[in-house]
Amino acid sequence: MTRFLTACAVFLIYTTVSAQQNNPLAAKDARAQKQWVDSVYNTMNLDQKIGQLFMPRAFSNQGAAHKKELDSLVAKYHVGGIIFSKGGPIRQAKLNNQLQDQAKIPLLMAMDAEWGLAMRLDSTYAFPWNMTLGAIKDNKLVELTGKQIGQHVKRIGMHMNFGPVVDINTNPNNPIIGNRSFGEDKVNVTEKAIAFMNGMHSAGVLSSAKHFPGHGDTETDSHKTLPTIDFDIKRLDSVELYPYKRIITEGVSSIMVAHLNVPALETRSNYPSSISKTIVTDLLKEKLQFKGLIFTDALEMKGLANSKEPGDADLAAFLAGNDILLISEDIPVAIGKLKEAYYEELISEKRLEHSVKKILSAKYKVGLNDYEPVNETFLYEDLNTISNDVLYQRLMENAVTVVKNNKAILPIKRINKKKIAYVSLGDDDGSAFLNQLNKYTTVDHVTANHLDELLEKLKNYNYVIVGLHKSNDSPWKSYNFTDKETVWLYEIARNNTTILNVFARPYAMLDLKTNTNIEGIVMAYQNSEIAQNVTAQMLFGAIDAKGKLPVSVGLDFPVGTSYETKSLKRLSYGLPESVGMNSYKLKKMDSLINITLEKEMTPGFQMLIAKEGKVVYNKNFGYHTYEKTQKVTDSSLYDVASLTKILATLPLVMELEENNTINL
Repeated sequence: MTRFLTACAVFLIYTTVSAQQNNPLAAKDARAQKQWVDSVYNTMNLDQKIGQLFMPRAFSNQGAAHKKELDSLVAKYHVGGIIFSKGGPIRQAKLNNQLQDQAKIPLLMAMDAEWGLAMRLDSTYAFPWNMTLGAIKDNKLVELTGKQIGQHVKRIGMHMNFGPVVDINTNPNNPIIGNRSFGEDKVNVTEKAIAFMNGMHSAGVLSSAKHFPGHGDTETDSHKTLPTIDFDIKRLDSVELYPYKRIITEGVSSIMVAHLNVPALETRSNYPSSISKTIVTDLLKEKLQFKGLIFTDALEMKGLANSKEPGDADLAAFLAGNDILLISEDIPVAIGKLKEAYYEELISEKRLEHSVKKILSAKYKVGLNDYEPVNETFLYEDLNTISNDVLYQRLMENAVTVVKNNKAILPIKRINKKKIAYVSLGDDDGSAFLNQLNKYTTVDHVTANHLDELLEKLKNYNYVIVGLHKSNDSPWKSYNFTDKETVWLYEIARNNTTILNVFARPYAMLDLKTNTNIEGIVMAYQNSEIAQNVTAQMLFGAIDAKGKLPVSVGLDFPVGTSYETKSLKRLSYGLPESVGMNSYKLKKMDSLINITLEKEMTPGFQMLIAKEGKVVYNKNFGYHTYEKTQKVTDSSLYDVASLTKILATLPLVMELEENNTINL
């Protein structure tokens, strides 16, 4: 009997653990979770159960009318969650707390924060886009990014981030995915997505893989129309579905179903995947055995809404197997249609219970059984710490990719014997790039109104560094060369040794009909200040080039193209925290130096601090003389006697004092 009881206990423990492993919504304390879910569910009436299925959109930058509408959706219609959109962090935290206060059952709060809160909110941080992360070989860095974004999401009161994007961007003309994808290689995309997901999970935030069954190879935007994925089952299974099969086994919390026409999976003509039972239930839930939450993409999107009356799409989506109906066109109307379907027994109590209990399980897992409001104190400061820039710099140092390096032109050697020019193309600022270049040698910014004038000015230069600088505001901004710019670039390269730096998505290089005369090409992916600084350092051998091309760019540059370059041991530049120092403590140097100047102990000051080969503090103060006619700059020169006092005498005196040989 004892053996039998022991065996039963072992079996129960095994089945409980197996169920938890197979269920991404299961909490560690599964028994307590089930008790809470059942107890809440048993108190709910039909209106509350149906309301849980809806997640409307909220803006924290809109007025009283919008707030009143949200109040009604929460208090009267019992919606289960909110997806936050545009606004600001403090305003969103306040709105979040107000809506939670009105909810009888705590709300599941979510956001699209694919590259950080800045995707939606002002005054918050933007991390590199997925395409940039796709160039990084070390997936631990991608996991750190997911964790940092997850911490931001959690700090602002969100429980879910609608990421990672697992679309495989095999179509360069894709108008809506592009930089939001980790690339075109299915294995790399999947590994990056899993790393990003694991990072978010470690911060206590739920994940969401999207856009099922795969939005990477489209030329139309489902926000505007219904795109078609016209591949056979074999192709879909081996490419588009590949990341889903793996990320499901790794425990992704939810999956978002896109509005796509996929004839190989749904025989009805132009029937959106989001309302297809064949795709949502038969494929995702049964064949792929996914047990987590299933979201529709926004139900207001034209890829779906154009073909349905308000409420019809919601009902069809729920009948197809979705759990949460995202951004419905008209929630009151949709709730009415779902209630009618319930009374007509088109929706069973068992079907409703299935989705509602999954939603409640997710709420328990993120701690909503013990809800606490967002603490607004120091919220802005917590979201904008120096650690963001430290991580961003590490990411860019690992992402910047050399895709062409004829005659090992990179890194640039013997810089004191070369005359170097910089030419800026594109419609965005490249001043950070130029400033960083000039920290290594003199680089002249050469401009002209006409091509002939430019070529004449460039005649006496050994190297021409060209930067294509495109807007870094969002991944959907224009990234192309203009026709004029391609002509100018060809002529520059025909007449000069040229290094092209692309501060835009890799597909910009498709505008180049040939790259024969360009000796070096560097893909920097983004035009942020940090990306510009890191690229300049790589050009001059202060850091290695480590990245690999995440997508193919024509026949010349297949996916994975990478020329690794090694550092020439020149000083690099970065933040104090990157070498274990403290930015805030170093700022005290500024006040000490200013006191020195005020008391006229010296007319000017130049301070540079480097550790482990990296400059972490480099500032100039005051003037060359007390007459204050010439400011101290990076290029100010000092006589040997002045340097000797600092570099020789002072360290020796310090050593003597530390050894108690002398007493100050």
